Amino acid sequence: MTATTAQPPKRTAATRRAGDIWFSGTAVAAGSMIMITLAAVAIFLIVQSLPAFTASPETASLLKGGNFWSYVWPLLFGTVWAALLALVIAVPLSIGVALFITHYAPRRLAQTLGYVVDLLAAVPSVVFGLWGILVLAPAVQPVYSWLTENAGWFPLFAGEASKTGRTIFTAAMVLAVMILPIITAICREIFLQTPRLHEEAALALGATRWEMVRMAVLPFGRSGIVSASMLGLGRALGETMAVAMVLSVSGAVTFQLFTSTNPSTIAANIALTFPEAYKVNINILIATGLILFIVTFAVNALARWVVNRRKEFSGAN
Repeated sequence: MTATTAQPPKRTAATRRAGDIWFSGTAVAAGSMIMITLAAVAIFLIVQSLPAFTASPETASLLKGGNFWSYVWPLLFGTVWAALLALVIAVPLSIGVALFITHYAPRRLAQTLGYVVDLLAAVPSVVFGLWGILVLAPAVQPVYSWLTENAGWFPLFAGEASKTGRTIFTAAMVLAVMILPIITAICREIFLQTPRLHEEAALALGATRWEMVRMAVLPFGRSGIVSASMLGLGRALGETMAVAMVLSVSGAVTFQLFTSTNPSTIAANIALTFPEAYKVNINILIATGLILFIVTFAVNALARWVVNRRKEFSGAN
């Protein structure tokens, strides 16, 4: 008996329809535009910033007897200091609100509170600035005076309290309110993705609700909390109008929170100074924007690195 071998059928190449080709090309073009735009912004900032690094006080009135680095250092310090203060205030509040919405509040209240938090992100920064000047600053000024009088031995509370309340700490509180909806929304979605079996197992073993949150929810959402915090930090670093309206600027580098001697931020300084700038002064302001661009890029890269370190963790394992 002879065995006959049948020839395998030839595979026919799948024909790509016009819709698939159009969608694929559009997606590639959209993704490429992000990289092209980012590269174009970076090239523009670098090219326009080159004259600022060699500028002198004779050619640039903004330098006021120093060089570019002595000009940008107080601005960079104020930017990072205000953003970190805002992050310290906003992150615990955001985690608490997110946990209340996802694990403690009744369903109807949780839905309503979630809508309110989301709508808070749509409020313009100018409105936050007006609220900071007219409401927050006068309200906290007596507190600042009491702290400087009774706890002035602590370095952050030292100095004479501002008479207007428009200090770096007030600006940080306004920034904290502005970034709170961003951090809360992300943390809320992360906490909702916690495996239900982990929560039920912790409760079945006799854990209280807080112990269940501490052992199951928070470890699962740690990388998401870091990502949300870094996104909020990026928003705080680049905020312009609210800080420009609230902060009473003196240009000093100080850690004191309640005095009228406050550093400015890069974004607020550009917004306030650019309309009257000319010649090399414009290049100096663009160079400060390049510094802010680098800092923001570094913050997002750090957040991506932290998230990638924990991407192997899965709550389903």
